[in-house]
Amino acid sequence: MSNKFRLDDDSLVVIIGSGAGGGTLANELAQKGIRSVVLEAGKRFTLGDIDNDEWGMFGKISWLDKRISTAPSRLAKDFPNLPAWIVKGVGGSTMHWAGVAMRFQEHEFKMKTTNGDIPGANVLDWPITLKELEPYYVLAEKKMGVCGTESTGMPFHGKSSHYKVVEAGAKKIDAHCEQATLAINTQPREGRPPCQVMGFCMQGCKIGAKWSTMYTEIPQAEATGHCEVRPESMVLKIEHNKQGKVTGVLYADKEGNKHFQKARVIAVAANSIESPRLLLNSASDMFPEGLANSSGQVGKNYMTHTTGGVYAEFEKPVHMYKSTVVPGIVKEWQDNDPKRGHYAGYELEILHLGLPFMSAFLNPGVSGWGREVSESLRNYEKMAGFWICGEDMPVEQNSITLHATEKDQHGLPVPVVYKADHINDTRMRNHAYQKSKELFESVGAIKVSNLPAYPASHNMGTNRMSEKSRDGVVNSWGQSHDIDNLFISDGSQFTTSATENPTLTIVALAIRQADYIAKSMKSKTI
Repeated sequence: MSNKFRLDDDSLVVIIGSGAGGGTLANELAQKGIRSVVLEAGKRFTLGDIDNDEWGMFGKISWLDKRISTAPSRLAKDFPNLPAWIVKGVGGSTMHWAGVAMRFQEHEFKMKTTNGDIPGANVLDWPITLKELEPYYVLAEKKMGVCGTESTGMPFHGKSSHYKVVEAGAKKIDAHCEQATLAINTQPREGRPPCQVMGFCMQGCKIGAKWSTMYTEIPQAEATGHCEVRPESMVLKIEHNKQGKVTGVLYADKEGNKHFQKARVIAVAANSIESPRLLLNSASDMFPEGLANSSGQVGKNYMTHTTGGVYAEFEKPVHMYKSTVVPGIVKEWQDNDPKRGHYAGYELEILHLGLPFMSAFLNPGVSGWGREVSESLRNYEKMAGFWICGEDMPVEQNSITLHATEKDQHGLPVPVVYKADHINDTRMRNHAYQKSKELFESVGAIKVSNLPAYPASHNMGTNRMSEKSRDGVVNSWGQSHDIDNLFISDGSQFTTSATENPTLTIVALAIRQADYIAKSMKSKTI
């Protein structure tokens, strides 16, 4: 099949990745008449490919290329080759996400100012503020169809039995619980139907009620005639000229044939593991430590949120699976209050796991095996539970590096993912475990089990924004400090993780970045 745009067309924007950042950027540029090629490593799926089957869809859409997880952590021990749970396909992890769309809080853009230096952490203020991002949050909420917001006027989903159990417990311990603002339609919107509460949000939405670039931004961009998507196109290296400007990318198609696509601008949106890996793999004589890496910060400060699970068993059925995956959130501890024994905040996100995933992740007692587990699984329909989502400290040693000898199917060094807890993560998680236990026991829980973290679906940092070039990789527009026609457009540009799920902020930043790229191209500054 021939390409829509020529390989030697050096007027194009080349976007690497088609998820929340790359897919949104492509559509925003296309609507402005700017032509782009989106190179996506994974396949193109249709709604017909989506099955309401946890393990089946995990195998079908997940990024399962080899990665090596190294760290003194339970996660590295349990999942040595699967540190992250993300998607390889057109639409990226917007296929898999649960739809939780929340704005960051004001203090979360200023963690260095708020808390000062934190021992063992590499904390920095963002070079932008909530006030600067607010208009883009509004645009993002409208684009994504976020229920329960003024931006859309779309009502919340109904309160499920799972939500009501948690809401009652929150009241008993004087905590604040509210329904989740989800990018899942509660009314017909933009040709997509309202949610039918099938409960398989994280396996891909079979009817397209949940926002995903797979069937929103990408087809909209293509419909303008200004965007070409090339699936199964794995980018291997970014090339540059003698002046240090990037000139295009080398990529392999599904047959393994290599092609060079020229570009005027390159935007990397391949997730917080693959994006720094690509920059490091693009090292040259001019950039011996990797592209955009004069600060030495490419691949550093990897954040995944401070996580864990808490599942309670009751005497009567809860039927937690009869709702969206995340029906509500306890926000009582989302502020920054060091008197709790930890910096930054966390939220308890009401989350249901299907029975297959629950059997894999449930860990009552210490074994994760045997009679105690089977007894708990027998109580599955009587369970209610949380996923802890807390601000994760940026730590320089938490990083993505290249393996010295292991190569992938394209002959490139595989990424080595190192992620260990900062003491703040441990203290925050323990506080969250305790508060969850209090909440569930207040409404009659007969047993409460703490689940360890599972592979990260929130991946942030590794190409962070910074005001000064010595402290990070990109400026407030996601533009490389070192190379002005190279941009980062995914969660790897996050300076800190905040406590909220990252997707809404990735989309807001991509809309803002598209304005900047369009303006810069018009003025010929890039």
